[in-house]
Amino acid sequence: MNETTLECDTAAQPGSIPLSQVRIGAVSYLNSKPLIAGLQDELAPGNLLLDVPSRLADDLSAGELDVALIPSVEYFSRPDYRIISDACIATRGPVLSVKLYSRVPLGEIRTLALDEGSRTSAVLSRIMLKERFGVIPERKLLPMSSSTTDSDADAILLIGDRAINPPQEKFLETWDLGEEWVNWTGFPFVFAMWVARSSVEMEQVAELLEEARDLGVKSISEIARREAGPLHISVETAEHYLRENLHFQFGSAEWRGLNLFRQLASQLDNPDPFAVGSLT
Repeated sequence: MNETTLECDTAAQPGSIPLSQVRIGAVSYLNSKPLIAGLQDELAPGNLLLDVPSRLADDLSAGELDVALIPSVEYFSRPDYRIISDACIATRGPVLSVKLYSRVPLGEIRTLALDEGSRTSAVLSRIMLKERFGVIPERKLLPMSSSTTDSDADAILLIGDRAINPPQEKFLETWDLGEEWVNWTGFPFVFAMWVARSSVEMEQVAELLEEARDLGVKSISEIARREAGPLHISVETAEHYLRENLHFQFGSAEWRGLNLFRQLASQLDNPDPFAVGSLT
């Protein structure tokens, strides 16, 4: 297959924003905690925003953030965006926190409810159903405040912390989308990466983000102990998730997987799962 080359640009820009004033947005889920260790101390008060991936993408697009950990699919659609760091949220196998739950055999899915917080995972689920089963389901929205029992869809996509704890109801089939992608393609999957607006001083921000990632990876045991309780999961589950299910650095395999995902996403009828008219 022909692959479009994606590049990381860390060149400094003239007239850039002072580092302490850069507005950074990060995912509010457990999976981002190793990427933001110590960031709060380096930025002006209030300049580190935590939110779900889809809202971070909207805030970056609207100019309310300068740098954000956004869904990888959002990067594809904006030529003015640049990946500025080799820190990312990726998986090289089961990811645990991105799951498709189906009430019917996967080949019989006609309606798909998408987690409101998702963008990349929503597109990934559509790609996998189309490529593996020839299924193009009608899409619905599952609000953040809703559970699986609030939706009558054949299948439901859950992401982030609420996907780690299995739903109360029983499903016929469950797909860990990280595992399915890796088994199908042989490549890792990149869910999110640090993307910047053009006015940001890239070199200093990149160094800051990579230092935070390196500190966070060394502090996974401490992060797991701190975060497990509020999420109602065991410390062991949290630590295993951060150490074994996730990978936080771009390598050549991650770049190849990201390029393949971009190619497949471009072949969907409408790659944006939340475009007007795409949800019913």
